[in-house]
Order: sequence, then structure tokens, then C-alpha cells
Amino acid sequence: MKKVVGLVLALSLCSDALAAQIITVSRFEIGKDKWAFNREEVMLTCGKGGALFAINPSTLVQYPLNDTAETLVKNGSAKGQPISVIQIDDPQHPGEKKSLAPFIDRAHTLCD
Repeated sequence: MKKVVGLVLALSLCSDALAAQIITVSRFEIGKDKWAFNREEVMLTCGKGGALFAINPSTLVQYPLNDTAETLVKNGSAKGQPISVIQIDDPQHPGEKKSLAPFIDRAHTLCD
């Protein structure tokens, strides 16, 4: 029930809500070595024009995963915060953040 309510609220955040698909991915599913967030799970969605977002299921805040999504946030067409807010540092590469590639790839599968 909690996930259903979160899904409904997350869909309302997206101006493309009726066309958007959302999946939830977890640290367990992706693996600790590839997990890039300070949350145990995130929702992924592909919105208008291929805009890819990660969504915090607890707060429903969107975080852009690609340039298209960042542009939508910057011009006010979508609400969101920088991905760096929830992205963790890569202990294997000091000064760098963990790769978002696995999440971007998964979110792309949601695009029509």
C-alpha cells in the first residue's frame, strides 16, 4: 500500500504523468558495489522528451539523471534537486561520485 501511494504521488509530480512509467530499484537488487545513492531504494522514471529522473520514495523529490531532465528542472518545467544531493562518493576513486550508468540504463528502458 505504501508503494502504491508513493507511486500515485510521484506520478503527480511529473507533467507527463499519464505516459510515465516508474520502477523501484533497491541496493539489494543492484548490488552494494554499484549502488550510488544514500537511500536504500529509489524509483526511476522516463518523462517527457526522454528526461530521466530518480525519485526518493520517502519524500517524492525528483533528481535528474540526464541533461534533458536537468534542463526541465532549470527552466521550471519540472521540480527537482541536483542528483548530488543523494549520490554518494566512490571510495575506489576519491573525489568522484559513484557511477549513475546502471540507473540511467534502467531508466532508459522505461522510455517509449
